[in-house]
Amino acid sequence: MSIIVNSLARSSFYSNLRLIAPYRGVYVTQVKNLYSPAALGIDSFLQQRKRVKEQFTSYDEKFRTKMNEFVSSQENMIFTEDLKNMVHLAEPTDLKLILDMIQKFNSQNSELRFGSYVFGPVVMRMFHFLDAPKEALECFYDPKNDGFFDQQVSYHILLDLLYSHEMYDEMYKVFNKLQQKNLNMSKFPKYCVVMVLAACYKENTPKSLEYASKLWSDMASAGTVPVRRACTFFAALALKQGAPHIAMESISSQRQHYVTVRNIKAIALADMGRVEDALPVLRSVLDIDIPTQKDKHTFFEETVERVRKAVEKGKNKDTLKEFENIEKALKDRGLIENKTLDQLLNNEIDKQKPLDPSRLQRGSYQQFNRPQLGARYKKKIV
Repeated sequence: MSIIVNSLARSSFYSNLRLIAPYRGVYVTQVKNLYSPAALGIDSFLQQRKRVKEQFTSYDEKFRTKMNEFVSSQENMIFTEDLKNMVHLAEPTDLKLILDMIQKFNSQNSELRFGSYVFGPVVMRMFHFLDAPKEALECFYDPKNDGFFDQQVSYHILLDLLYSHEMYDEMYKVFNKLQQKNLNMSKFPKYCVVMVLAACYKENTPKSLEYASKLWSDMASAGTVPVRRACTFFAALALKQGAPHIAMESISSQRQHYVTVRNIKAIALADMGRVEDALPVLRSVLDIDIPTQKDKHTFFEETVERVRKAVEKGKNKDTLKEFENIEKALKDRGLIENKTLDQLLNNEIDKQKPLDPSRLQRGSYQQFNRPQLGARYKKKIV
């Protein structure tokens, strides 16, 4: 139990504050990421960072000095262990040195490198931890670093970092580059798709809906089925932009027992004036919910209010009476909650830690492990 509590506390703290450089001062920033540290592999990065710092106690400054000399010397090479250690020792003031080391390391004759260590994801975790989107993009776009970040997980971590800084235009550019790369023969990596649709939702403009719709159409043409969070981001954006028909279509493949899907469906039907179809959606939870059940099938207050307005607009007394009966039953059974669709959509996505891609062959990508049944913290299904 204590392990679960500690994990929750650590994730909650990391989502709002970055505590950096425990040995050399404090660097704090307010952030809001979409994926948890564990899902991005940052927890494991911090563990390795702690081990390296312990190994380099009282020697880290000398090591930095040596690395600065190496990057400016044509005779000296940057070895895998050099870069690996510097990445895990890195403080905000070391970013220029890191960029120079990566550039030199990647430009060295590949025939002289025999290791299989994949740096891309590890370096992106460092940038994410140091909250350095500008330097991350500089390193990412440097032509001398071509191929260094050719892993889907590296793009995912970078997108999450940019998302926390509301750098949505940069997210679209990074995602477009990912599609051009077609890594692992996939133009639509599911976690990156979630990130870019989250950016579209946050922007909430006609242009972002157009971009999301084009992406959605391309995925459909390719036979790619988006994950639920991608569907709900797209659908919620469509609702905000006054396109409930698009919202309905985008969640058509999702099961109604998910709270976000259920609420989106009811709102979309109400917004289209189809109250006769919206009322059965509200009523459906009365048939399946058990009073003692912990995870009740609920609706948001804003959803019920949206349906009410649509019913009143129709000016049909029988329909209004039916709605009021349903609303009363929902209230009596505690199935209306004071939450919003936006709150649930922006809940941190937490998955089991991925295997560290640095242990895999260069260019390969390990998908995130599926969470074990019951291993989550009994959060409401969204």
